[in-house]
Amino acid sequence: MRDDAIVTGDMKQAGWIRGLLVAAGLVVVVAGMRAAEAILVPFVVSVFIAVVAAPSMLWMQRKGVPTILAVIIVVLALLMLGTGLGALVGTSLNDFTAQLPSYQERLREEMTHFIEMFRARGFHVSEQPLMDVMDPAAAMRLVGTMLKGLGGILTNTFLILITVIFILLEASSFPAKVTAALGDPKKYIVHFTLFTDNLKRYLAIKTIICLITGAAVAAWVWALGVDFPLLWGLVAFLLNYVPSLGSIIAAVPVVLLALIQHGPGRALVVAVGYVIVNVVLGNFVEPRFQGRGLGLSTLVVFLSLVFWGWIWGPVGMLLSVPLTMTVKIALESSDETRWIAILLGSEADVAAPPPAPRPAESSTQTG
Repeated sequence: MRDDAIVTGDMKQAGWIRGLLVAAGLVVVVAGMRAAEAILVPFVVSVFIAVVAAPSMLWMQRKGVPTILAVIIVVLALLMLGTGLGALVGTSLNDFTAQLPSYQERLREEMTHFIEMFRARGFHVSEQPLMDVMDPAAAMRLVGTMLKGLGGILTNTFLILITVIFILLEASSFPAKVTAALGDPKKYIVHFTLFTDNLKRYLAIKTIICLITGAAVAAWVWALGVDFPLLWGLVAFLLNYVPSLGSIIAAVPVVLLALIQHGPGRALVVAVGYVIVNVVLGNFVEPRFQGRGLGLSTLVVFLSLVFWGWIWGPVGMLLSVPLTMTVKIALESSDETRWIAILLGSEADVAAPPPAPRPAESSTQTG
């Protein structure tokens, strides 16, 4: 009995030590990620671009197009898209930044007008404390900061483009390399293929939904006569990668700008348009194509926004949910770690069956 107690105590002590080592390792990894921001952020952006672009390249390969030519076509398309996006971001950001002080001043005037209206009705409202707590200009500054972070990423276009090219060139031969490198490939290739298939499907569908959201928002804002409709469409496209919170953050500056330009009535119409677009696409269209098991709880979305934003700044905030979704998909690809993925997921994940590994098994057999 005494020996059993000693063994049990040693096992508990070993468990505590293992937990402390894992925690220490996580701290070192997070500190390293934050210190290597200048290198890691362009690489992560390149990986996500390559994952989204890889299906087009692989489709052309299946149609008989040589790998080099398929990569060139995809890269040229990305280059044209990036050039247009860079021109749009640069021009709109310069114009918006130039007018930002006047927008902030007019927002303060509107806030003062509302305070005086409350005072006229007998409510005692202190102006300065309310301005400090509810500063509407902060939303404008937040958008400017995030767009500047995106502009900083675009300065690394050459590095990102070269990295995307090498990733695409390796994409078709990478599964064969994994199979040859592992001693028991069937044990790992199923999980790896399931992970990559789910990740590609998630990013492709999410990108299409974000594009539709951005186009709808830009058209709606343009029709209502609000300044910089293309800029707000771009902001809606980027922030739609962050469920729930992203659409709110994207809507606030546009509603405030509509309030400045056209008054409360037009601002309310702008807000209604944002709600309709995000409810229809987010609650009906996207779940139909994504299915259950590919969602995150609201708390995890918020925590990932704070965590990745703290590590990599505005770009980390934009990539927070795709990065967290990548971790979740990787965790649910294995039976040993699927319970962690369930904890990260939404309520629908509890009732959803675990993802079936049929695509992975079929690809393994054909390979």
